[in-house]
Amino acid sequence: MSLTQADMAFARELFENIPDLTTRRMFGGMGIYCGSQIFALQLSDGRVMLKAAKGPFADRMKALGGEEWTYTRKNGAAASMPYWTLPDAYLDDPEEACALAREAMAALG
Repeated sequence: MSLTQADMAFARELFENIPDLTTRRMFGGMGIYCGSQIFALQLSDGRVMLKAAKGPFADRMKALGGEEWTYTRKNGAAASMPYWTLPDAYLDDPEEACALAREAMAALG
């Protein structure tokens, strides 16, 4: 599956108040950047995910109802990536989504 133009437009509009916002197609999805720093992904199924390494911000994402990106490796082992789904309430509120994205970037250093 690959993102539609409408999916990509939605993510760009959601984060349009992030300075120096750029996007790049990757692996059927899209990387979302502030300058050269990737802070979010949009997966090929349309889910928007914020980058959150282990620690306080990842804990906050979990408390807000976000889910960590997990997948199964070829050998059957479970693995996870440092990205969390953007909670549904934030998908309807660009101002809050951008505020949470700024928190993600601050946590990344």
